[in-house]
Amino acid sequence: MINDNIKRYRKEKGYSQEEMAVKLHVVRQTVSKWENGRSVPDAEVLIRIAEILDVSVHDLLGIEMEQDDVKDLTSELARVNAVLAKKNEKENLVKRASEKRGLILFLSFAAMLAALAIHKPVVSAVLSGGCILAAVFILYHNLALMTSVTTDDIKLKVLRITTIFNICILAAGIILSALTASGVLQFSEQEEKMTAMFVTACIMIFTGIVSPKLPFTRHTGLRLPWTIRDEETWNLAHRILGYISLPLALLYIACSLTIESFQQVTLAAVLLWICIPGGISYIFYRRKMHGRISS
Repeated sequence: MINDNIKRYRKEKGYSQEEMAVKLHVVRQTVSKWENGRSVPDAEVLIRIAEILDVSVHDLLGIEMEQDDVKDLTSELARVNAVLAKKNEKENLVKRASEKRGLILFLSFAAMLAALAIHKPVVSAVLSGGCILAAVFILYHNLALMTSVTTDDIKLKVLRITTIFNICILAAGIILSALTASGVLQFSEQEEKMTAMFVTACIMIFTGIVSPKLPFTRHTGLRLPWTIRDEETWNLAHRILGYISLPLALLYIACSLTIESFQQVTLAAVLLWICIPGGISYIFYRRKMHGRISS
């Protein structure tokens, strides 16, 4: 690229960015932007750079041209500028998305610390829950940004519905925890079991409805090491999740009502719910990657 060529030929001539800038009657920051690929000089400046560095314009551009036509040169520079603009836009998106992910991660750790360090149940529930809700709200307001970094297929409606559902579940959990810890609400063992069963079944059924429609993204869905690396694997895992969620949820409810070991039943249901699509998609991913390596 032109930025690498300007930098290489400048160093070969022994000029610093400051010296180069003085010769071109620009500021040093302008030379730095050229060499970092943030912008490109216009046709007249590029010709002047070539004269100062004792190279041809073709060498700076890294292309072959039949003649030193300023019109052709301007056209080529416009094309390079468009490529750089697209590259810089993508880099800015990645940077902004990383900042948002960092904030979400910080809030998640803050929630864990609040739950572990604060011994008053009500305060702990409110603070940790508030941190988690704040993280989910940040995710909700940046769905377009964070999804566009991963894929061009931005199905924001599905993502927003999923995130709102997550917010509602979290908010309900925080309120119930705070009310229970403060003694305002009291549940019997059977009522706790029925509440947990209802919430778990709702999550499974809702996930089954939306999962086949979720776009390839790294922040919502079945985020396994192999599903977030390959879009086809991601789609397969979420199609399977869509097929099995309702039958598993109904089986889970039936077993919860008839088997005494509620915790074991819940654990088995959740493991099956994750392991079936996870295992099948992993086998698919391994075969796909093995096929690529072999070819």
